[in-house]
Amino acid sequence: MLRQYELVDRVLDYDPDADEALLNRAYVFSMQAHGSQKRASGDPYFSHPIEVAGILTDLRLDDETIATAILHDTIEDTVATPEEITRLFGGNVARLVDGVTKLSKIEAQTENERAAENLRKFLLAMSDDIRVLLVKLADRLHNMRTLHHIAKPEKRRRIAKETMDIYAPLAERIGMYEFMKEMQTLAFEQLEPEAFESISKRLEQLKTGGGDRIARIASGLKLLLGRAGVEAEVTGREKHPYSIWRKMSERHISFEQLSDVMAFRAIVPTVEDCYRTLGIIHRRWPMVPGRFKDYISTPKRNGYRSLHTSVIHADNARIEIQIRTADMHAEAEFGLAAHWAYKEKKVRADSQHSWIADLVEILETAGSPEELLEHTRMAMYQDRIFAFTPKGELIQLPKGATPIDFAYAVHTDLGDQAVGAKINGRVVPLSTVIENGDQVQVLRSKGQVPQPGWLNFAITGKALAGIRRYLRNRERDELIALGRKLYDDIVRRLPAQLGSDALDHALSRLNLGDEAALMAAIARRTLSDHAVMEALMPGSAGADVAPLAPQSTAISIKGLTPGVAFDLAECCHPVPGDRIVGLRRPDAGIEVHAIDCPVLAELAERGTDETDWVDVDWGDKSDGAVARISVQVKNEPGALGIVSTIIGAHRANIIALRLDTRDSMFHTNVIDVEVHDVQQLMRLIAALRAADAVNAVERV
Repeated sequence: MLRQYELVDRVLDYDPDADEALLNRAYVFSMQAHGSQKRASGDPYFSHPIEVAGILTDLRLDDETIATAILHDTIEDTVATPEEITRLFGGNVARLVDGVTKLSKIEAQTENERAAENLRKFLLAMSDDIRVLLVKLADRLHNMRTLHHIAKPEKRRRIAKETMDIYAPLAERIGMYEFMKEMQTLAFEQLEPEAFESISKRLEQLKTGGGDRIARIASGLKLLLGRAGVEAEVTGREKHPYSIWRKMSERHISFEQLSDVMAFRAIVPTVEDCYRTLGIIHRRWPMVPGRFKDYISTPKRNGYRSLHTSVIHADNARIEIQIRTADMHAEAEFGLAAHWAYKEKKVRADSQHSWIADLVEILETAGSPEELLEHTRMAMYQDRIFAFTPKGELIQLPKGATPIDFAYAVHTDLGDQAVGAKINGRVVPLSTVIENGDQVQVLRSKGQVPQPGWLNFAITGKALAGIRRYLRNRERDELIALGRKLYDDIVRRLPAQLGSDALDHALSRLNLGDEAALMAAIARRTLSDHAVMEALMPGSAGADVAPLAPQSTAISIKGLTPGVAFDLAECCHPVPGDRIVGLRRPDAGIEVHAIDCPVLAELAERGTDETDWVDVDWGDKSDGAVARISVQVKNEPGALGIVSTIIGAHRANIIALRLDTRDSMFHTNVIDVEVHDVQQLMRLIAALRAADAVNAVERV
């Protein structure tokens, strides 16, 4: 463990103006606060924050950050209070300590809820002052280094998985690759111990069998560059076990088939020398196609710059070579920490690290702990591609992203209003996968809103969070509107008129916060009609008294959104103009059936509670729906073309088509067609029946 004077001297070595008194006070306070507390290893607990502070001195961070590291566990694990930290160490340190501190564990919360709340608080603090992230990563790194002292395997695995899912990707996103690699290696050892041991043994065998092979290749590369007039520092290493395991898993190959387990780095004086070095290497050895990356002209989102190439060296061995300047290398090692070092005094994220703002937006819109964790992992832990706006702005996205992801990456409003896209000047569906280097123009309309179908092809956390936020709000609004209609019907069935305060009393009896919550519960049928009647007027649910009001009118589904407040049943495919009835399902909206649907007859025979049924109608000027028809056509060329022509001539749209049966004379196709109402559908069916190529048409 670092002694007090050793830690202070480390800071003063790179920052002679550091507040020495602040560091000394923090050291003494933390040591006294933690007192006799012990870690799982048996070491004094105080050793942990001091080691975290030591890690951060290697990054040359300012005195406030080092003091925060020393104090970061005092509020959570000792009797120290935030007010005490503020009084003794100032508002900045207190704010940083609070940002790093986990929320106290609440037993009623699930593990995901605790993790999500901790992450939520951490991300908000991180967006305000990036030093919170640096302390947290150093804290997690030291915890991983001592993870083997924890006795319970399941606890070790939980911490390792959290590190792999959240903290290693965070380190990668800010360019702290050494932190990332060590975290991944230590987590991998816990999560896949057999694979870790096997790969580690293979790497050790390579070292033993190859002797000084890496040193010889590095020396030869340095000599090659020197002869060409490029002064370079060249180093080599084997790739770390987790990186190798990922490549084996992704490529479905064995360790023996993996050819590029060695990586070399050439550090040269200037950017021009980087490109000269690349040319020298490619002239000497053949490059591996598809393995060249120019992160100098197009840096990674975290600011990382370097040239990457893989070449076929002697004995057909593939080696990876990274080429960069000394400044690029410093940034690659320390990443964002280099920008937030004591000289710059820069604590807020800038446009280069806009992903932090994206994470904050995700946590503000996530509907559940599981959703927050899922979206955050998506935002941090995916391989990236580069696409451009029409004005040339660079947008980074994960592989597999679509124009919807691109739109939300540019701005949430653009995502919400997207109606189409152009990729490289060509109009494409919103579900089209964007390729590296594509120029993407998003077409928008102020009348557009996010669609449920977008969830099928959006892949970024920000896009998914934005779509789900809108759908969640719209669903609640529509459920409240539907619940209000059902509530009015319930009130009309009561044996007497309600008093002015009956609703307030009912909310209290049902333990609901407000009227909107009651309406949503009625719509979802998490509350039965009888329960609502009893809450409004105790004793009324079982009263054998005729209602004062006449039977209610049908509830209109006009203006409500299919798939949100109601669903059109797929067993009968009702369309506007059909007589319909609604079936209320617990914890769901209304399922709308045609009145003659055979499923309804089956439910009636099983004795479904009559309160499950609700009288509904389409309302005026309905928006149309999808009908399903079965069309039997002659087995001859052009028959299906005639059918599709007739459908198009009647202004109907084919949504789906499936071949059902086929023989030597006829084949039957099941076709889903979008129509305005039942009259349009009947005209279409009549026209199809009149065609010579059609033998029979039935509505399914």
